Amino acid sequence: MTSRVRALLALVAVVATVVTGCASTVGGRAVSIYEDPFTVAGLPAQGGPSGPRPGVPDSNRAVVGTDRGAIDTLAANAITDIESYWAGQYPTIFKGTFRPVGTLVSWNPDDPAAPEFCGFQTRDEVNAGYCTEDDAIGWDREYLLPSLVDAFGPMAAVMVLAHEYGHAVQQKAGLVGDDDPGIVFEQQADCFAGAFVRYIAEDGAAHFTLNTSDGLNSVLAATVSVRDTDPSDPESTHGSAFERVTAVQLGFTDGPSACTRIDTNEILSRRAELPQSFDGTADDGELPVTEESVRAIVASFGAVFALADPPTLDFAGADTGCADGAATEPVSYCATTNTIGVDLPALAERGRPRDSDSDAIISVDITGDYSAYVLLASRYTFAVQKASGMSLRGPRAALRAACLSGAVTAALSPGNAQTTDGSRGVWLSAGDLDEAISGLLSDGLAASDVDGNTVPSGFSRVDAFRTGVLAGQQACDGRYR
Repeated sequence: MTSRVRALLALVAVVATVVTGCASTVGGRAVSIYEDPFTVAGLPAQGGPSGPRPGVPDSNRAVVGTDRGAIDTLAANAITDIESYWAGQYPTIFKGTFRPVGTLVSWNPDDPAAPEFCGFQTRDEVNAGYCTEDDAIGWDREYLLPSLVDAFGPMAAVMVLAHEYGHAVQQKAGLVGDDDPGIVFEQQADCFAGAFVRYIAEDGAAHFTLNTSDGLNSVLAATVSVRDTDPSDPESTHGSAFERVTAVQLGFTDGPSACTRIDTNEILSRRAELPQSFDGTADDGELPVTEESVRAIVASFGAVFALADPPTLDFAGADTGCADGAATEPVSYCATTNTIGVDLPALAERGRPRDSDSDAIISVDITGDYSAYVLLASRYTFAVQKASGMSLRGPRAALRAACLSGAVTAALSPGNAQTTDGSRGVWLSAGDLDEAISGLLSDGLAASDVDGNTVPSGFSRVDAFRTGVLAGQQACDGRYR
């Protein structure tokens, strides 16, 4: 497909926030005011139903090529709710009246008689996209949307369609032009999708509901799964998992008007010194977890925080027999002895890249070395919190751990990382942030207190980590004090 269509994926390859608006400024950088660990961007953090509402009549929106099955019914209902949302929001942000997308197209990539979409044959096209030329949204009902539903639940498919509708809004409002880089198109669309997701979470959608605990976690995890997997590829325009979640959370937190301010400069300001590509074809960004690498990265942490009394490492296991703290496998912190206990085999397993299934359309988890190292960083931050006289227990301590882990992660960007003796330390690689985000959305251990208790909202865990990455230690200390 060409630039005429903004697609979620490229052919069969599958594919958080500097907060504006309701925000305060710390050190010249914007930070969300929504710091209550029991809320999600101002909404109560709570469980409940997520998915299609029972007993609601299905949409009668026409779909070209439909088989009238469950996936197309889900998609038509989603488009109807998305259009209801934009009918109310569009005139408050843009000039003119909202005009719904002209055509919806569904196809089965295995069907030789599948309909065309945007002038292309859809045979073998595992994709979803918006076609500017035809003002149409189309989707593969056989593989892509079912894979998302199977992996993350029905709201993942709704999120994808909200993203594609975001591209339609861009075009109708004249927000972007042919000279804008693809990443601007994609970040704006992710942001618009996040704004619509909040509309669902606020109980505004006719056909769907979403809780702010595991329901919202799954939506964000789906966003992570459809990231750009090779940051060195010039065709990678959708953004990393970190960038995609950032944009979604921006829309969810501050609404669609904030999305209009995403442009090249705004994206570059967020990228700052963070690595955007691998060093070469032989670089996969992985540093196997060994005693040597753990000592090296802890030395780099030491250079960042410069503690008068840095913690010591104990490789005898995560259970150090601490008198005042629980063991949190595979890494623990004991405040009494100022010791980090490491179960090296278990930590190495956590940091092992999972062999990808070449037949799988959706990658559920992103794992790699930084899945382990961010957890190590989070336990190190308890020594930092202890030195500042902060409590190491409770939800604020948990979110401080995530935030400070983000701060030290950013400090490990190439060119910054060093050890306490001034030598070159361990540094961040492209993809490391994505591994951290994936872990925060799954078990959230890197956003837990000293006893391993975490907050239920993956949104809040990621938001805390991202605050540290983008705004640094000062923002963490101020926000979660």
